[in-house]
Amino acid sequence: MPKFNSDFWEIPVPPEFFDQLTTEDYFWYRAPDDEYTAARRAKRQAVLEQIRQIIEKELTERQIECIQLYFYKGKTQEEIGDILGISRRVVSQHLFGVTRNGRQVGGAINKIRKACRKLGIEFP
Repeated sequence: MPKFNSDFWEIPVPPEFFDQLTTEDYFWYRAPDDEYTAARRAKRQAVLEQIRQIIEKELTERQIECIQLYFYKGKTQEEIGDILGISRRVVSQHLFGVTRNGRQVGGAINKIRKACRKLGIEFP
């Protein structure tokens, strides 16, 4: 047996212990395709579909263009402004709104969050 090292605590385990972990009746690990993961994936897909519908129904055409370019295509606000022929500041207003009297007003993200709250979908 190796000498004790106070920096590294090692507990000796017989190799047979690991053999029992791989038996069918001892599931200590969930594979990515198990029921739990499938249920989470299905719930996530349902929420994403609801958000897609919110985007189509609640946002203006310009806000939809900004959302698609910013989140789906990974463009910067500056690049979106160049593509749409508007300033970066206006792109930011379409996406995030503006602050008036200490409150966030307008913006696609705010509209999406508000519609999600009505449906019971909460975000941090």
